[in-house]
Amino acid sequence: MTNASTPRQSAPKNHLAGEKSPYLLQHAGNPVDWYPWGDEAFARAATESKPIFLSIGYATCHWCHVMERESFADEAVARQMNETFINIKVDREERPDIDQVYMTVCQMMTGGGGWPLTIIMTPDRQPFFAATYIPRESRFGRIGMLELVPRVRELWQTDRARAHASARQILDHLRQQDRPQDPGALDAAAVGAAFDQLAARYDPVNGGFGDAPKFPSPHNLVFLTRFWRSTGNQRALEMVEHTLERMRLGGIYDHIGFGFHRYSTDAEWLVPHFEKMLYDQAMLLASYTEAWQATSNPLFERTVREIVTYVVRDMTSPEGAFFSAEDADSEGEEGRFYLWTTDETREVLRAQDATFAADLWNMSADGNYTDEIVGGRTGRNILHREVSGRGSSNPSIPPDDMFDARLENIRAQLFAVRDRRLHPLKDDKVLADWNGLMAAALARAGSVFGEPEWIRAAERAVAFVTDTVTTASGRLLHRYRDGEAAVPAFLDDHVFLTTAMLELYDATFDPDYLARALALQETTVELFWDDERGGFFYAAGDNEDLLVRQKEIYDGAIPSGNSTAADNLVRLAHLTGVVEHLDRAHQLFAAFAADATRLPSAHTQLMSAFLRASGTSVEVVVAGAPEAADTTELLAVLKDSYRPHMAVVLAPPGAAGNVLRELAPFTANHLPVDGKAAAYVCRDFSCRLPTTDPEELAELLDEVEPASDG
Repeated sequence: MTNASTPRQSAPKNHLAGEKSPYLLQHAGNPVDWYPWGDEAFARAATESKPIFLSIGYATCHWCHVMERESFADEAVARQMNETFINIKVDREERPDIDQVYMTVCQMMTGGGGWPLTIIMTPDRQPFFAATYIPRESRFGRIGMLELVPRVRELWQTDRARAHASARQILDHLRQQDRPQDPGALDAAAVGAAFDQLAARYDPVNGGFGDAPKFPSPHNLVFLTRFWRSTGNQRALEMVEHTLERMRLGGIYDHIGFGFHRYSTDAEWLVPHFEKMLYDQAMLLASYTEAWQATSNPLFERTVREIVTYVVRDMTSPEGAFFSAEDADSEGEEGRFYLWTTDETREVLRAQDATFAADLWNMSADGNYTDEIVGGRTGRNILHREVSGRGSSNPSIPPDDMFDARLENIRAQLFAVRDRRLHPLKDDKVLADWNGLMAAALARAGSVFGEPEWIRAAERAVAFVTDTVTTASGRLLHRYRDGEAAVPAFLDDHVFLTTAMLELYDATFDPDYLARALALQETTVELFWDDERGGFFYAAGDNEDLLVRQKEIYDGAIPSGNSTAADNLVRLAHLTGVVEHLDRAHQLFAAFAADATRLPSAHTQLMSAFLRASGTSVEVVVAGAPEAADTTELLAVLKDSYRPHMAVVLAPPGAAGNVLRELAPFTANHLPVDGKAAAYVCRDFSCRLPTTDPEELAELLDEVEPASDG
C-alpha cells in the first residue's frame, strides 16, 4: 500500500512549516507568504496598513486543492497577493470558531457558502469582501485572482474609507443577525412540522431529500426513525428504510473498501464527491444501527459491520483514536483511487467473475457515468448496485450463501489490488468532537449487535481524548496531531464526548462513565452557558475574541452542539432522576424555540431531543450482579426491542452500586428480590412492583410504552 498521508509540500517558503495542520502544511511550499492565524500576522497587517486575505479550507477539500494549484502555487498570483495583503491560512476543522463567523459573513454577503472560503478584511479583522473558490483568471462571470487582487489594491489605496464603511456595515448586520431571539416554547406541532417538511422534500424514487447535490444527513433519518417509534407514522420509517437502502446500493458507498463518501453530486446517489469524513461514518453508523433495530433489515446490519471494518482498518491510530478524513483526490484526480475500468477487473478476476462483477456493479467498457470535467464517459466506472424505483432489480443482499461467498471473494481480490494504488491523503489529525461522535456510534452498535470489541474501540478513543487531548490541568482541547494537543475545546467537543460517555454507560453499565458524563456536563455549563438568555455559546468565555460570540442551533453537516446538549441533559435526567437537568433542557428549548419553529426540518436533532423530553419517560432499574445469569437475562429483554428513549440503569451490589446510587439517588431502594436480580419498570419515575421474570418484564415494558404498530 502506498499512502499519501504526508501532506504535499516542498521546501518551506512561508510561515506555515511549523504548523501541525495537514491543510496548512499543504500550503507551506506556496510562494504566497502565508501566515497561520495569530498575533504575528495581525501585528504586521496593522504595522504595514495592509488588508488581510483570509483563506479557509481543509485538507481533503477538492476545490481547495484546485485553487491552490491554479493560484496559490502560481508565482504571478502570489506576487500580487504578497504585495497587496497579509495572507492568512486557516484549517476550518482545527478552528471551526473562525470558520463559523466568516462563513456566516459569506452567506450574508453572497447568499451562499462553501470551501475554500475567501475573506478580505481590514487589519482589525472586519470583512469587506467574501467569496468561495476563485479561479486564477476570470471566466463565466466569475472574477479571477489576477483581476480581483489589483481591484482590491486600488480600492485600498484610493478609497480606503469605502472599504472600512462596508466592513462596519457588514459587522453591524452580523451582530444584528447574531442577536438572540426572545424565549419561546417548543411544542409537538413543531415536531410534526419537521416531519411534514421532510416528507414534502422526500424523493420517492431515489430516497433522500431534495435534488442534487444530495447529502446523507443522518440526523434527519434518526429523527424520522424515532418519530415513527413515538407516533406510529409508518411513512416516516418507509422514508428511512428506502433512503438507507438506496445510499448503500449507490455509488456514494465504497463497495470495495466500505464506508461512505461525503455526498452525491446527483439525485441518484451515483456520482459521489469522493472524500470520506469520519463524522459521516459515525452518524451513518448510528442511523443504520437504529434502522436495523426498527426493521431487522439484513442489509442494514451488513452495512453497520462494513462501516466498522473500514473505520477500524483505515481510520484508527495505533493509540486507538480516530483520524479525521480521507481525500477525494489521488494522482491529481478526484476519485481516481475508487474507479475501475472493465479491463482492470479482467486483469484481476477470472473471466466468469469479471462478467459477474460487471453485471453486479453496473460496469461497462465505456464507463457508467459522465465525467463533468471531460464532458463525457472515460471508460471508468463507479461501482454501484442497480436499483429501480423503490425496489431493487438485483436484490440488495440475496439470502444465498453461495452468492455471498462469491461476492466477498471478488471484492477481496479487487480490494487487494486497489490497496496497492496510491492512496488519497489521510488527514490524520484527531478531533475531540468527531472522536466523540464515532465512539458514541461504536458503543451503541457494539451493544446492539453484541460486539464487545467495538465497545472496547470506543473506550480506547474516549480514553485517548480525555487523557491526551487535554491540558495538564485537565481542560479539554480540540485537536491533536503529531504529538501536540492544542486549541481550547468548543461546545461540540464537550457535548459529543458527553454523548459518548452516555453510550458507553448504556453499553457497559460502568458507573464511572455516568459520573464522567455528569462531570463533563457540569464543565460545559460553566464554560459555555449563557446566563442571560439561555443556550450554549459555541466558544468558551475565555477563548479568543472574534467578531461575535455565536450560538449554533442549525444542524449542518453534523448536529448542532446545542441540540445535542439538550438530548444529553434529558438523558442525564432520566438516568439519574435529577430534575435540574430537565430544567436546563427546558431553558435550552425555550432559547431556540423561535428559530426551530421557523424551519423545524433544519433542526431535527433538537426535534429528536424534544421527542425524548416530551414523550413517555421510561426508566428501568435492574438490581443484580452484572455478570450473573439472571441479570443478563433481564438486560437481554431490554435490548430486544427498539425503545430509543428508555433509560436503563444497572444497580449492582457492593461499592459500584454505592457509586451508582450516589449518581442516581432514585435507585436507592431498588434491590434484588429474594436473592434474585430484579427489574423495576418506572414511568415518569413512578415505579411498578419489581419482577424477576424476563417474560413479565417484557409485558411491563409493553404496558408502559406500547410498540409502534403504524
